[in-house]
Amino acid sequence: MSASAARDVEFPDGDPHEKRSHRRYPITLQVECKLVSGGDVQSSSSGKTLNISSGGVLIDIGNKIVPGARVELSLLWPFLLDQVCPLKLVMRGRVVRSAGACIAVRADSYEFRTAGFVQRANRAAFP
Repeated sequence: MSASAARDVEFPDGDPHEKRSHRRYPITLQVECKLVSGGDVQSSSSGKTLNISSGGVLIDIGNKIVPGARVELSLLWPFLLDQVCPLKLVMRGRVVRSAGACIAVRADSYEFRTAGFVQRANRAAFP
């Protein structure tokens, strides 16, 4: 999805009709999306974030997911824990709107999880 198409889905800052209570930050992260129903994973796909806030995320997922669907998202976080361990942000929520392959998800819960360790060639150089 192009940047101009993403703007069509979201309201720009300062729009008098903006109703969101959380500021959105434009950031591109890799995301895995699992469609969940009754506790079971129905399908999964991958994509990228277009923007994120503490209340939700807008993602380009490559396929249409209908509003009301429950999803679990795993976002690869761009920083390491203690400069060693990769993190992922796991968010559970509901699709609140969709436009083509782009969906907006309102977060019901989210947490950071470790995603494995990065091997260093010379640990002595990094105390």
